[in-house]
Amino acid sequence: MNLFIDSFWRAVAYCLLPRVILWSLLPLALTALAAWALGVLFWEPAIDGVTAWIADWSLGASLNTWLEGIGASGLRMTIAPLLIVVIAAPLFVIGSLLAVAVAMSPAMVRLVAQRRFPVLERRQGEPFWRSVLWSTSSTVAALGLLVASVPLWLIPPLVLVLPPLIWGWLSYRVMSFDALAEHASRDERRALMREHRWPLLAIGIVTGYLGIAPSLIWALGMWALMFAPFMIIASMWLYTLVFAFSCLWFTHYALAALDARRRAENPAPPAPDLRQIGALQEH
Repeated sequence: MNLFIDSFWRAVAYCLLPRVILWSLLPLALTALAAWALGVLFWEPAIDGVTAWIADWSLGASLNTWLEGIGASGLRMTIAPLLIVVIAAPLFVIGSLLAVAVAMSPAMVRLVAQRRFPVLERRQGEPFWRSVLWSTSSTVAALGLLVASVPLWLIPPLVLVLPPLIWGWLSYRVMSFDALAEHASRDERRALMREHRWPLLAIGIVTGYLGIAPSLIWALGMWALMFAPFMIIASMWLYTLVFAFSCLWFTHYALAALDARRRAENPAPPAPDLRQIGALQEH
C-alpha cells in the first residue's frame, strides 16, 4: 500500500513537469490530425448514411413518431450525429492509447529512471517490436471485450463498471509491460507482473475511471454535437493526459518494485565497523 500511494503522488508531481506536458501534445497532434481528416472527408456522408439507415429501420421510424408525439421532433436531427460520435469516440480513444504506448511511454520510463533510479541496471528483457506487438494484441482483445459488452451497457449499473474495468485491464497489460521492458529481464517482468498483479490492476481500474472524465465534455448537449470535431480533439487531449498519468504511475510503481526486488536478492554488504578499523590501524 505504501508503494501504491507513493507512486501515485510521484506520478501527479511528474505530470506537472513541462516536458511531460509537451510530450502529451504529440499523441494529441496525431489523433487530432486523424480526427480532422476523417471529419472533413466523411462527416457529412456519414450523417447522411446513418440518417437514411434510421429512416429505413422500423425502430427508427417508431422513434421518430414517438419524438413527434412528445413535441421533440427537433431532436431527430441529433440522433445520427450522436450515433456517429458514440461509435467513433472509442476508436479514437484506442488510437490515442496506442500512440501513448508507442511514443510517450519510452520517454517517460527514461525520465523516471534517470531521475529516481539512475543506477538501476537495464537488462533489456523485451525488444521494441515485442512491446508494440504486446500493446497491439492487448488493445485488440480489449476492443473485442468492449464490443461484446455493449449490450450489457443497457443495464444501468454495468455501464459504470464494465468500460472502466476493460480500460483498467488494458492499461495494466500495456503500461506494466512498457514500464519493465527495458530494465527488467523477461523472468523478472513476468514475476513482478504476477506478484504485483492486484496492485497493478487496481492502478489500471483507478485510471480507467479517470478516463471517464473526458466523456463529460459531451454533457454540453447540442453545443457538443455542433462542434463535434473540436470536441473530439479536446476530449482526446484529456484522454492523453489521463494516459500520461497512468504511464507515470505504472512506471514509478514498477521500477520501484523492481529495485526493491533486486535489493532483496542482492543485499548491500554491511558497512565496515570504524572502531575495528581504528584498532587495527593502531596495531
